[in-house]
Amino acid sequence: METLKILSWNVNGLRAVLKKGFLDFIKSEEPHIFGIQETKLQEPQLPDEAKAPFDYQAAWNFAEKKGYSGTGVFFNYPPKQILTEFQPAVLNGEGRFIEMEYEAFTLFNIYFPNGQMSDDRLQFKLNFYDECLVYFNRLRDAGKKLIIMGDFNTAHKEIDLKNPKSNENNSGFLPVERAWLDKFVASGYVDTFRQFNREPDQYTWWSYRFKAREKNVGWRIDYFFVTENMMENVVDSYILPNVYGSDHCPIGLKIKR
Repeated sequence: METLKILSWNVNGLRAVLKKGFLDFIKSEEPHIFGIQETKLQEPQLPDEAKAPFDYQAAWNFAEKKGYSGTGVFFNYPPKQILTEFQPAVLNGEGRFIEMEYEAFTLFNIYFPNGQMSDDRLQFKLNFYDECLVYFNRLRDAGKKLIIMGDFNTAHKEIDLKNPKSNENNSGFLPVERAWLDKFVASGYVDTFRQFNREPDQYTWWSYRFKAREKNVGWRIDYFFVTENMMENVVDSYILPNVYGSDHCPIGLKIKR
């Protein structure tokens, strides 16, 4: 059985992670598709070594604001179409959204907003979530199989972070954010990792403070979700917690070709 390997990683600055073994990681893992989030650069700042490493092609969506947000996808499994501009406008401007259409599925690489800065940013995050769900549902209802990967910036259940009680009033674990993930799952989207691993202490992000990663005091906020009709193609979904270079670690999905 031939499988496709898809990886996702919030790199917290592409230029920074390039100095920390990023290209070695790509070479060793050999993903067919590799989505990255929080690239934190503009197109003129894109290092030459990141433009087409190991003969990968690349798609980019840069934020209008310098040194902020941004997404990219490296791939050697070419899609039929790549989109980076969408309606409604809430999905544009901050470089958070790349859609790749394949014959067998449609893939999204998304860096969802963080709601910690202010009430306005929290509302922006919730609006972004809602508009994504409307868009996803429209494609799914037209018969598409969807894969949605990236940094959702919300831990869904208490098992998904080390200290749920002390964080229930913090953005990233607010009841309203978790309720949206409840609605997302109820709408027919599957958290693939939890289909394969239901153990606690499985995280994808750790604060740089207080030796959080060394102590594994983390949050699981990076996901591969798929539509229910895509789940039959999923072979594995996993976390790579021993890969360093960012405050997040990569996550992986394997699917049948």
